[in-house]
Amino acid sequence: MSHKLSYEKELAFQADRRKATTEFIKIVSDLWYDKSIEIVLFKNQAIDKNVSDIIHLHEYAGEFVQKPISIFDSVELLRAINDIKLPPSKLDIGKLTYEYHADDNHFNNVKSFVIEKLKDASTFASIEPKDVVLYGFGRIGRLLARELMTKTGKGNQLRLRAIVVRGSADAEVLEKRASLLRTDSVHGTFSGTVRTDFENNALIINGTTVHIINSETPEEIDYTQYGISNALIIDNTGAFRDKKELSRHLIAKGTSKVLLTAPGKEAPNIVHGVNHKEYNPDDLNVFSAASCTTNAITPILKVIEDSFGIKKGHLETIHAYTNDQNLVDNMHAKYRRGRAAGLNMVLTETGAGEAVSKALPTLQGKLSSNAIRVPVPNGSLAILNLDLLNKTSMEGVNTILKKYALEGDLVEQIQYSLSKELVSSDIVGTSAPAIYDSKATLVSKNGKNLILYIWYDNEYGYSHQVIRLAKYISKVRRYTYY
Repeated sequence: MSHKLSYEKELAFQADRRKATTEFIKIVSDLWYDKSIEIVLFKNQAIDKNVSDIIHLHEYAGEFVQKPISIFDSVELLRAINDIKLPPSKLDIGKLTYEYHADDNHFNNVKSFVIEKLKDASTFASIEPKDVVLYGFGRIGRLLARELMTKTGKGNQLRLRAIVVRGSADAEVLEKRASLLRTDSVHGTFSGTVRTDFENNALIINGTTVHIINSETPEEIDYTQYGISNALIIDNTGAFRDKKELSRHLIAKGTSKVLLTAPGKEAPNIVHGVNHKEYNPDDLNVFSAASCTTNAITPILKVIEDSFGIKKGHLETIHAYTNDQNLVDNMHAKYRRGRAAGLNMVLTETGAGEAVSKALPTLQGKLSSNAIRVPVPNGSLAILNLDLLNKTSMEGVNTILKKYALEGDLVEQIQYSLSKELVSSDIVGTSAPAIYDSKATLVSKNGKNLILYIWYDNEYGYSHQVIRLAKYISKVRRYTYY
C-alpha cells in the first residue's frame, strides 16, 4: 500500500512540475515577444524550448550550483519579472533563483527581491537598432543569419537587412541558398520559415525581407537603395583579411563599420569577454573577431594567467575538418590538406597560440601551437599543456573555473561541464566558445604543470562570439543580469 501511495505522489508531482513548466515557457515567450526580455538558465537558451528541455535545464542547473533549482521557484520569479517595468534585457533565471535561496536572503517576498536585484536596469540607456549586412553566406554566414533572425524579436538590436553573395541571381540559385538556410546536416532544421521572393531577389525569413545582393566588388554596392543605412558589414568570406581590403566596404553607401569573422591584419583581433573593452567602437571602423580556436582558448587562458600565472605552454587543437580540405585525395596548396578529410587525421598548423597574445599580451612568446584535423564535420577540442608560476591542485583549478563560469565578465564565454561522458557530438549547438571539461583535467604532483581539455563548437559557438562582438561594436548591448 505504501508503495502505491508513493507512486501516486510521484505521478502528482510530475504532473504539477510539467504544468509549471508550461507556464514557465509561456512567460518566457511573453517576455521576449512583448517586452524584448530574453531569459536564459545559466547561459542556456530558454526561448523556443519544450517541457522536457526546460526540466532538463533545471536539473543541470541544480547539479551545477549543488543546490536544487526548482521550476516552481523559477515560475514565481518570472511572474515578478513580468510584473515590473524593465528595458530590453537578458536575465539569467537560474542565477536569480539560486540567489533568492541564498543564506543571506533577507527579502520578504519575490517581487521585492527582483526589484532590488534588477534596480540598475532603470538607469540603462536606450539603444538604437543597427542594420546588419552579411557579406558572404557560407557556413558561418548561414549560422549568423539563423541566429540573427531567430533573436530579432521586436528588432531593437541587430537587424539583418541584406546578404551579399557572388555569382548569378537566377531563381534556382536563390532557392538553393534558401534550402541551405532551412536545413543543415550538422545543426539541423532552422526553427523558422524561409521562402524565396525571386521578383525582388530576396529571402523572406520568418516573414521579414532580407535582400540578396549579387556583387563581386564591395565598394560599388549602394545599400541605401534597399533602405539600409549606417550598416555593420559582417564579412565572413575570408577574401579580405587586412585593414586596407576590409575598408573597401566603407566606401559603399550606407555602411559604417566592418567586422571580419577571421583573424585580421592591421585591425584589432578581439575575443569578446576578454579584450573587447580595450577598443572604443566610436574610434574604430574595422574589427576582427579572431578565430574559433582563439575564442575557445583565450577565456580559459585568461583565468589561468590571472589566477596562477603561466610560465610557458603548448596548445594542440583537435579540429573538425573544414571546407578548405579535400573530400578525396587531390591537389591542394598545402601538402597534407590535400588528403581525404573524411578518412584521415591531418596534421596542420594553427596560429592560435600566437594570436592569443593579441588579446593577452602577457602571454607573448609563451605558447607554441599545432593542430590536427580529424574526420568529424564539427566540434573541436583544444588541449592546453601549461607550466605554471604558482602551484595548484585539481580542486583549485576546478573551483576557480567554476566561479568564472558562474559570475563575472566571462560567463558567456566559459561553460563548465560536469559530465564524465562528454564527446564531440555532445557540444554541437553550444553558444559558449569554450566548454571546460572538468573531469578530464590533469595536474602534476608538484602542482606546477596543468593539462586542460577545452571543447568548442567551432561553428556555432564562434558565431555567437561574433554576434556578441557585433552588438558591442553597434552599441546595442542590452541590460544583462547573469
